Amino acid sequence: MDTAERVLAYGGGWLDRAGPLRTDPTRLSALRTKSTTVVLPLWRDRCLVDADGPVRLTAERASLVLSAASETVFLGLDGDVAVFAADLSALTEQSATEMAGAARSVDVRALVGRLEPGDAAVQAYARGLLHWHRQQRFCGTCGAPAVADGGGHVRTCSGAECGRLLFPRIEPAIIVLVEAPGPPGRCLLARHAGAAEDAYSTLAGFVEVGESLEDAVRREMAEEAGVTVTDVTYQGSQAWPFPAGLMVGFRATATSDEVRVDGDELLEARWFTRAELRDRVASGRTLGRVDAIDHRLLQDWLAAAP
Repeated sequence: MDTAERVLAYGGGWLDRAGPLRTDPTRLSALRTKSTTVVLPLWRDRCLVDADGPVRLTAERASLVLSAASETVFLGLDGDVAVFAADLSALTEQSATEMAGAARSVDVRALVGRLEPGDAAVQAYARGLLHWHRQQRFCGTCGAPAVADGGGHVRTCSGAECGRLLFPRIEPAIIVLVEAPGPPGRCLLARHAGAAEDAYSTLAGFVEVGESLEDAVRREMAEEAGVTVTDVTYQGSQAWPFPAGLMVGFRATATSDEVRVDGDELLEARWFTRAELRDRVASGRTLGRVDAIDHRLLQDWLAAAP
């Protein structure tokens, strides 16, 4: 099965991101006041929800929230309907929920199981953008304040001698299912620092400057687990705006069974057969986070049994 052809959690959002509208402040201003416009309010990276899930505000309540927000971003169009996200982080949680007509705030990752995939994707998209705005208040070059522009998709340094354009940061990371070099079929899982005693997951790491994704796979496997890998094959990617990740999934084959963990990021690593993983599932353990690409990598590996 081709992982790349299937939508993972936080992907496949239903919005037309309408890039050209971002540079048209007159049209964006008109859309903000349109009665049909939808506003998704967030508070400190958390969705504001009622009994039906994340609230979607229109008309007077949407206008109220937009006027009170410390930052707003244009997410795109749902057909002819404009969708904005509004950051109420400057308020107390109680004030934010009351203003939005919500009951409480919840992390989108706690909601993903009850949301349609497209809805989870849009909420995560809003979360990622608003988080970036709170973290990018100033220019990293000259220190002058940076102001939002482009519908919230760029910030511009206000320094008279600078004027640097600042774009949302994306942090790519690779995540890898490593297979043993020979029979029986086995995959390598590791217990990370801080993880529970019996919590194992696939290996992952951030891509460094000046290396390809495949280079990052080979480096991370060698550094963390002492494993040399070949046959590095792309499996799919996943948006992971928590706060700014892009997870890129691979499968690779080890050149030997030998494993030497670094003792820093990884505390231990071992080979698991498909039968052992199925037993873990049968006992109630999950294979990775259910909303994450490592879960899909492991499911696909199990399904590929001869």
